[in-house]
Amino acid sequence: MDYWQLLLLGAIAGFTIFLGLPLAVMRNLSATKRGFLNAVALGILVFLIIDVFSHGWETASDAANDAMAGKIPIGNAAIDLIALFGGLAVGLLGLSWFEHKTITKNVPQILSLESIQKGDEHLRQAFHDTNAYRLAMMIAVGIGAHNFSEGLAIGQSYVAGEIGLAILLIIGFGAHNTTEGFGIAGPLAGVLKKPTIRFLILAGLVGGGPTFIGTMLGSLVFSNIAYILFLSIAGGALIYVSMLMYNAGRKQTSNNVMMLGIFVGVCAGFVTDLIVTLGGA
Repeated sequence: MDYWQLLLLGAIAGFTIFLGLPLAVMRNLSATKRGFLNAVALGILVFLIIDVFSHGWETASDAANDAMAGKIPIGNAAIDLIALFGGLAVGLLGLSWFEHKTITKNVPQILSLESIQKGDEHLRQAFHDTNAYRLAMMIAVGIGAHNFSEGLAIGQSYVAGEIGLAILLIIGFGAHNTTEGFGIAGPLAGVLKKPTIRFLILAGLVGGGPTFIGTMLGSLVFSNIAYILFLSIAGGALIYVSMLMYNAGRKQTSNNVMMLGIFVGVCAGFVTDLIVTLGGA
């Protein structure tokens, strides 16, 4: 496989995320259906949290074991652990700071005299729509960090000469990214104003574009520290947005519906990831 073919396939793997975004333009959904779709998207994020931290922790703990066995300097293992916990702090606390700043800017606009005069229902819908768009973009950011690490894996397989594995990873991640597009679109299914094409394209680029960037960089050079750092940043970001999604979902439907949706989403994540596992076996 030529290098340009690798980059093309890496781009395709990332941009399959757009296949799941049309959910955002679905209209006339009941609160229960919106809550269920939100829960399915949340289940996908729960799977991603498990996935990213399992890979990040495995790499960091292997380095710690090697250091204890005298195979590598202790300092190298310490740096890997710092990258793991530092990335978690950036993803979790960084998004908290980002949301606080966003709310500070948006709330005065929502509470304008014009909005208040249109009544409580309009005000509630305005709050819901603003939160939905912000949540969707934060999900895209978290998924983008996760997809960057996937791109690194594709590129590293190519550098190692494992072309077959690289192709299988591209196919598996491509299928997986489709469900991630669903995760981004979930919070937007109940907004009053249909999302614009421009917003959906931006969210898709933020979430899927890093797969291509990671593929390109991973094919040139690979660093365990960078790999662990981006995995943990993604994990921290996904934890944060998952909490927000659960809070939003519980306002729309019952806990039973939420748990069913989360179950479906987690299963969807494991099934799509199984493609990669079976391909690498």
